[in-house]
Amino acid sequence: QVQLVEDGGDLVQPGGSLTLSCLASGKDFRNYKMAWYRQAPGKRRELVAEIRRGGGTSYAIGVQDRFIISRDDNKNTINLQMTNLKPTDTATYYCYARWSTTDYWGQGTQVTVSL
Repeated sequence: QVQLVEDGGDLVQPGGSLTLSCLASGKDFRNYKMAWYRQAPGKRRELVAEIRRGGGTSYAIGVQDRFIISRDDNKNTINLQMTNLKPTDTATYYCYARWSTTDYWGQGTQVTVSL
């Protein structure tokens, strides 16, 4: 069983920056595939960025020049640094982990980009 706890969601103005963090439980964190997803009201949950064992990353089109995902295997954490935020980035952001054949989700943290 893996538990994920997100932090860092907030209200921010367009053009602003925000960093989300996710703390994972478990002793095998370095072997987890980790990711951030987001879901806006009335829309499907979508992948924002993922980081694999060893540090390889992938990003959704539209965020790859603005967001950076990172992991610290010593602290069981991943971060999502978000810059130049746009109103279209407004969503609930979810931390995701895949370990063995099981998917795990955090409870979500709200990011609102608005004046």
